[in-house]
Amino acid sequence: MEMKINSYIKEQFEIKDVDIKTYSPLALAYIGDGIFDLVIRSIVVGKGNTKANQLHQYTSHIVKAASQAKMIEALEEELTEEEADVYRRGRNAKSPTMAKNASMTDYRKATGFEALMGYLYLKDDFARVVELTRLGLEKAHIQH
Repeated sequence: MEMKINSYIKEQFEIKDVDIKTYSPLALAYIGDGIFDLVIRSIVVGKGNTKANQLHQYTSHIVKAASQAKMIEALEEELTEEEADVYRRGRNAKSPTMAKNASMTDYRKATGFEALMGYLYLKDDFARVVELTRLGLEKAHIQH
């Protein structure tokens, strides 16, 4: 039986259900950033036990805005209409900050990508998070 991670957390901490369509794109991106990071860290650690500093370097290379932008560009044709809408909302959101080492275009695309990851997680569709991550890494030719 597949465990619905978000539902389980909400149940354990008695968090009320909220319509995820009411979340701001930046709130979705906030949780999505952590979810994507968790998936990538799981992949990197799964490749073998190594020094923490090397794990961090491998992970940072993949989770940076430029890599996320390449992934979402490669994935756009794979997205459902609903997913594409979430991505666009995230990409077009006006953020008060910007990534240190990213162009504005990459940063916006990465924010959209993270919003999509957050949306899918909150929707309890972790399988789709993993599927899009796998496809994005493959199609964008990002070493993992």
